[in-house]
Amino acid sequence: MQSIADLQLHSRFSRAVSKEMTIPNIAAWAARKGIDLVATGDWTHPLWFREIQENLEETGNGLLRLRKQKLDNGNQKLVIEDRNLNLENKPISNFNQPISPFFLLATEVSSIYSQGGKLRRVHTLIWVPSLSSAGKISQEMTKRGCNLLSDGRPIVGLTCLEIAELVFTIEPKALIIPAHAWTPWFSVYGSLGGFDRLEEAFGPFAKYIYAVETGLSSNPAMNWRIKELDDRSIVSFSDAHSGPKIGREATVFEMPSGAVSYETVYQAIKCSPHAKIAYTLEFYPEEGKYHYTGHRACGIRWSPAETKQKGTTCPVCGKPLTQGVMQRIEELAGRSEEDLKLEAVTLPDVKATATGSNAFPHRPPFVMLVPLQEIIAEAVGSPVTSPKVQTPYRQLTEALGGEFTVLLRSDIKDIERVAGARIAAGVDKVRRGDIVIDPGYDGVFGVVRIWRDGEEKPLLDASREQLSIF
Repeated sequence: MQSIADLQLHSRFSRAVSKEMTIPNIAAWAARKGIDLVATGDWTHPLWFREIQENLEETGNGLLRLRKQKLDNGNQKLVIEDRNLNLENKPISNFNQPISPFFLLATEVSSIYSQGGKLRRVHTLIWVPSLSSAGKISQEMTKRGCNLLSDGRPIVGLTCLEIAELVFTIEPKALIIPAHAWTPWFSVYGSLGGFDRLEEAFGPFAKYIYAVETGLSSNPAMNWRIKELDDRSIVSFSDAHSGPKIGREATVFEMPSGAVSYETVYQAIKCSPHAKIAYTLEFYPEEGKYHYTGHRACGIRWSPAETKQKGTTCPVCGKPLTQGVMQRIEELAGRSEEDLKLEAVTLPDVKATATGSNAFPHRPPFVMLVPLQEIIAEAVGSPVTSPKVQTPYRQLTEALGGEFTVLLRSDIKDIERVAGARIAAGVDKVRRGDIVIDPGYDGVFGVVRIWRDGEEKPLLDASREQLSIF
């Protein structure tokens, strides 16, 4: 049995996060996307932890689900507050999903401290199997001077090593995973605040760091070039700050039938024979906002080859360029991309092209995707939030069983029947990787274009567009 998981997101108590990121909304968006297992996010924040306790209940398997009184059991409806998508009181059964996805207690902390004469800034994910463990860890952090009320993703003065020691002492079955491991400013490998090796950050606890999270600006193949990650899992999650962004990256776990639990996730992350990662679902790394090296104030954007040739100083203002993820991986890589022998692979019941490594066949493959709303927006030539986009998005996800089903498994003819030829053609092009991307740099997201300049699109069904207005 396969379960799609997004285990990194933030609550409304984190900076720059939508106020609609409530537990019911997270559950509703996870169902809309087709996600079986989703993060609670931010359990270190006392007010959010209270909302977790009020809205969710432990199931006895290390995971949580919405409390029964939060559901309208008579009509099997989930109250959804997000007005942007107009999903109020939509039956969850329309999405071919359970009444509620499972929740895993996941949080993220920002460690800022000095080590080795350098300021370190590292974001770390912490997963635990019980409310009791989460509460005890938060209490201990508070005793050590951490202001957990300051933000859903708190800034703490504890080092990565101290975080690991604190967490594992209280909960030996916790999982600690470096978040968006390559972003320049706030990551374990980041050029501006990170380390060259995990052992430098976590000391003797590095052996218990079983995985790293790719972030939006890198994909698994880029991480496979790092030799110290050879025996560690590569996972991908959304780091969502709003409902629509949930699932923009995800990890698909292969588990024994009916055995979705914290323990099976734990075993899969550890690469045990009892459960495994089947594949990951990836944002195009070029679309990430730190993929290339550059300086946005001066419009400088360089590839690793250009950076090697021209240096790391902005030719316009003379300030240092922000090193991109690609360039940082080039610095630390122990093998080339050619050494990986990347190849297209076929996944069961998945119509999108996947990528694997012939040189490292044990590595789970990955699928590159573009979010469905972005595909629709380009196909119809309208902003993502417009009714022209939201109506076919709602129709497709309800008729075909969730966003990931549409992107990965639905027949193109079925997509065309529901939403028209142009949207179906867009999904087909994304599945084949037939797209164009202007890479992101220095905090500027890359731009994905499905149709090239001058490339003819299928005709838009005017009658269908007219119907979508009503």
